[in-house]
Amino acid sequence: MHKHFTVTGFLSHNGQTALHWHKLNTWLPPGGHVENNENPVEAVLREILEETGILSEIIHPEPKYRYQTPSQLPVPETIGIYHLPHGDGGMKNEHQHIDYIYFARPKDVKQLELPKIAIAQWQWISKKTLLEKKPLLHHTTGELVPIHEDVRELALASIQADLQTR
Repeated sequence: MHKHFTVTGFLSHNGQTALHWHKLNTWLPPGGHVENNENPVEAVLREILEETGILSEIIHPEPKYRYQTPSQLPVPETIGIYHLPHGDGGMKNEHQHIDYIYFARPKDVKQLELPKIAIAQWQWISKKTLLEKKPLLHHTTGELVPIHEDVRELALASIQADLQTR
């Protein structure tokens, strides 16, 4: 089975996190494939900027160990293995995403406007909405669609990390 390295960036600020309606028919944070000659941190910061227009930084960027060389990348919060039996839009065949999941926050708190693209419909989702497990209103169908458990749990952890490190 084909395996692709991907990244996800939970972008959180002031008790909220950014999610959008993804082409996989679910609520997701920014993310995508790691490109050639790119490390996971570069990839996640690029994906967040491309998808939201918000310049961001990683929460918890300190290296785990204190040695000086070789340099270290920030450790992801977790690494998820996502099985895509029907592809993901870019690749039609069954494959897996090995997903480096990071928590991030905006670098400039004056720049928090999310794009209002009809297909994606970005939203700032509150901690309260996530804790109450409230479904989100789909922008074209009008249906209430729940947030997957992994996304909800990681979004809450990202919000908490942002609040604790400010």
